[in-house]
Amino acid sequence: MKYVVANAAKYGKANEKAVMGKVMAENPELRSRVKEVLEMVRECIAEFESLSEGEKGELIQKFSTEKAEKRREQVVALPPLEKAEKGKVVMRFAPNPNGPPTLGSARGIIVNGEYVKMYHGKFVIRFDDTDPRTKRPMIEAYDWYLEDIEWLGYKPDEVIYASKRIPVYYEYARKLIEMGKAYTCFCSQKEFKVYRDSGVECPHRDISPEVTLEVWERMLDGEYGEGEVVLRIKTDMRHKDPAIRDWVAFRIIKESHPLTGDSFVVYPTLDFESAIEDRLCGITHIIRGKDLIDSERRQRYIYQYFNWEYPVTKHWGRVKIFEFGKLSTSSLRRDVESGRYEGWDDPRLPTIRAFRRRGFESEAIRKFFISLGVGENDVSISLKNLYAENRKIIDPKANRYFFVWNPVKVEIEGLSEDIEVELPLNPNKGTSRRLRGRSVVYVTRDDFERLKGKVVRLKDFCNILLDKKAEFRGFELGDVKKGKNIIHWLPDGETLQCTVLGEKTWGGLVEKSVVRDEGKVVQFERFAFCKIEKAGEEVLAIYTHP
Repeated sequence: MKYVVANAAKYGKANEKAVMGKVMAENPELRSRVKEVLEMVRECIAEFESLSEGEKGELIQKFSTEKAEKRREQVVALPPLEKAEKGKVVMRFAPNPNGPPTLGSARGIIVNGEYVKMYHGKFVIRFDDTDPRTKRPMIEAYDWYLEDIEWLGYKPDEVIYASKRIPVYYEYARKLIEMGKAYTCFCSQKEFKVYRDSGVECPHRDISPEVTLEVWERMLDGEYGEGEVVLRIKTDMRHKDPAIRDWVAFRIIKESHPLTGDSFVVYPTLDFESAIEDRLCGITHIIRGKDLIDSERRQRYIYQYFNWEYPVTKHWGRVKIFEFGKLSTSSLRRDVESGRYEGWDDPRLPTIRAFRRRGFESEAIRKFFISLGVGENDVSISLKNLYAENRKIIDPKANRYFFVWNPVKVEIEGLSEDIEVELPLNPNKGTSRRLRGRSVVYVTRDDFERLKGKVVRLKDFCNILLDKKAEFRGFELGDVKKGKNIIHWLPDGETLQCTVLGEKTWGGLVEKSVVRDEGKVVQFERFAFCKIEKAGEEVLAIYTHP
């Protein structure tokens, strides 16, 4: 019957062949009983056609509701992890805290966090903060990350600060030197590039471990300047990929660190620190961008030398969001510090702090990224997909109000007295709000310029011939075409000044009663969903999305 109803709702009358096709597709085991099923389909069609229009409408509503609920219940799940066992999965999210989490960071948080939940595993947050200059950490960003991770719905089992564990990395460097697998190199970058590109070993490569250890200790004591000497891991100088050849594990950076001050001058590269930490934390599975495949290839040399097993690794493609392009925290930081943006929660930014301020639900962001999966193909997607997820959550609970941006004052001639107008507050809850329909109202300049000289309907109030001196044309819908010339409005004396911050700034008027929704997301009818950030004598709203 559900297929009969669906087909009839779409085409007016159910087609037995179309219904049969749906039934057989869902129940292929019935193909041997086609005649029997066809007879039942015909009976269902006849039964449906014998119903009154009201009864048909009830059935259509019933099956439409069931279908919608079934769609809502369908959860987009991540694919299983290779070689994963319940209770034994350990995964990590390892940001560089040179700014707060962005939407790009959220993907790593959510996917790793979801897999840990799926396998009842352990979730490690590790701050890869061992570059005090090029990607200098922000002291505030450490807490911002932990706050946003919790807001997204995840609780780390362990939090690690790599910059506080540098002596541990020194120990492993010493072991590699003693094993003859690492050496101190005095070549300049330009000199070593010649050796690397030609596949020829550096002259410092064969220095004895004893001499190398002496140089290493002098590095740690601060006796060398920046760029004078580095520690390299021995690999294969004839490797087909020059990026793998004898890569740098430690370099000298004489810069104060936000967390550790001047405690260290020799810092590990990300490849070295990450390789050691993944082992120490017992990481079983790593999900990283396919652009980091070379990192894995470099790190595997360390694992090979120590006879360790490398974690199961999955590489995923990049996600490009049309509205933001490449998500670079370093470039965003420059723009924030230059004053281009008001702060890291400026609603124009792709940070999680900005999306929180705009009134987004964490559930929507989770569903958005889970739906993208973990495939290796690069993904280009619009924020409209995220807006759609968020709209499903906020639309049922958002109250409705009129916001008139760039207002034009209109005097209605012929309206003898004020009229109390009842408008929906929340259609899903059956609640309403009231405005006084007065002879002086405000409409948006957009509507005024587009419809000037035409008969329009002030929503749920009255019809007027639109002009600054408008002519009253009655209360009934009349000649106004529904959905075309129906505009929103506000009565003089029942408004507050309102500013909406978003990609641009809108100024205008809003209903006074909006103050009761301070801190909540509302819908400004015919404009957008907005979060009421401050509500007093004036209202500040943050643009959420259409």
